[in-house]
Amino acid sequence: MIKQNVNIVNFNLLYEILEEIKDKLPFDITKYENEIIFIDQEKIDLKASLTIINSNNSILEKKNLLVLNKFPTSLTKLIELININLIKLKFKYQSKINIGDYELNINSKLFFKDKISLKLTEKEIQIILYLNAKKNKQKVLDLQKNIWMYSLDLETHTVETHIYRLRKKINDKFNDVNFIKSDKMGYFI
Repeated sequence: MIKQNVNIVNFNLLYEILEEIKDKLPFDITKYENEIIFIDQEKIDLKASLTIINSNNSILEKKNLLVLNKFPTSLTKLIELININLIKLKFKYQSKINIGDYELNINSKLFFKDKISLKLTEKEIQIILYLNAKKNKQKVLDLQKNIWMYSLDLETHTVETHIYRLRKKINDKFNDVNFIKSDKMGYFI
């Protein structure tokens, strides 16, 4: 899935502490000197990041903001607080992912369109997310390698079988034969 990030704004001490232990953290950290520099960054995926700021009068009106005016009593409590917020953020993000005319809820493994829902398997979700994230068409070998972690020289029809079954489920439920398309260059959404 997506790599979560913690943006640290105007909090040098916290950044330095987390930088020392970054190899043990389940998230990446990025430091911003102040709110203005942070706001000017257009590449920040706020769905996938938590922002910690040391300010009483923040001009930030972004979601996923954790304001720390006083340093917590222990580093353990701070890491726990960050992890809890990241878990909540990930759950919220996974609850509604728009893919074309559809909505995917990874938490419940449901695929929606016009109030009709379809239960998906973990592998079907991985296929949809992978194809949706790619800009170009994906060959069977790419799907084998990146979803099933098979070696490229392995003979198998696993990919074709899974995509055939997923297409059939989507067509049966939503009457949509064009959700996952394919041509000689590969599969795509």
